[in-house]
Amino acid sequence: MTLENSREAVTHYSVIRNYAGYTHLNVKLETGRTHQIRVHLSYIGHAVAGDEVYGNGKPKWLCGQCLHAKKIGFVHPRTDEYMEFDSELPNYFMKFLNSIE
Repeated sequence: MTLENSREAVTHYSVIRNYAGYTHLNVKLETGRTHQIRVHLSYIGHAVAGDEVYGNGKPKWLCGQCLHAKKIGFVHPRTDEYMEFDSELPNYFMKFLNSIE
């Protein structure tokens, strides 16, 4: 799909696990557009859980979107050194996954 004044955005995803009504995904970006993951997943009918803008809202007990950068890497703009960071899922995300098992 191409919209006037839009820029190319490429998102790759694979399924980690299926749940009743939800799917836990691994998502990799080729580009880094604003809200890219949220827009692409909403477009294919699989909005991010807890997304009030591109999804179906969020359950009152969920304190954020279930979207998390597990690993992120980039070239530092001043040192030109590649840096990579890894982070575990936050507690609210883990509680959500446990609640839908």
